[in-house]
Amino acid sequence: MQDQVIVITGASQGIGAAAARIFARAGAKVALLARSDCTGLVGEIGSEHAMALRCDVADWDQVAAAHAAALARWGRVDVWINNAGVIDPMSRIETADPLAWSAGIDINLKGVFHGFRAALGGMKAQGGGTIITVSSGAATSPIEGWSAYCAGKAGALMLTRSLHLEEHAQGIRALGLSPGTVATQMQVKIKASGIGPVAALDPSVHIPADWPARTLLWMCTSAADPWLGTDVSLRDPAVRRAVGLVA
Repeated sequence: MQDQVIVITGASQGIGAAAARIFARAGAKVALLARSDCTGLVGEIGSEHAMALRCDVADWDQVAAAHAAALARWGRVDVWINNAGVIDPMSRIETADPLAWSAGIDINLKGVFHGFRAALGGMKAQGGGTIITVSSGAATSPIEGWSAYCAGKAGALMLTRSLHLEEHAQGIRALGLSPGTVATQMQVKIKASGIGPVAALDPSVHIPADWPARTLLWMCTSAADPWLGTDVSLRDPAVRRAVGLVA
């Protein structure tokens, strides 16, 4: 990844922050997009290799501006990682607030489209690139109280499949990562909600955030090509071995 440019959305914490550290250690330059402040993480990585950009992925103009800023700084974008996501609203459909439900879709689905749309033209002009979306088992299996999250992730998986269909021949590698349950702030919120089967899990079963981060790095290599157009599942023991997470 030496001197490649990686854009990571939702980079202020969890998988996004872990991925920023992993890619930077691999020699990449990282643009950290988040609604909250990422300057501390930039200081940790080093300002010559990282930049922080305030960005709400639900807003197309902000995503386009963040992409333009990364291009202005480093001249190219090699990898775009759609990691930003929210679990809210956790509510059964009967009682879900329509505005909160719509806001979840804006981030989890429209935010992914915005990333695709921003990155695609420049990647094609430079001969190719990789676009990864952090997916979920919720993309294919409904979970009680998570209708917005499940619908958003299902739509994002179809976007990945659509991008692969349309642009694979032009050198665009489109794929997703379904990491399973990860020890992040989202799991704390799910536990506190008491809603659905995931809330009942013991926190000890969640994998550390650096596992999906290391998998994202591996997915930028040809080793992940068999999964192009679909999701890599980190629940698969064979994938964990291929990435080097387990023996």
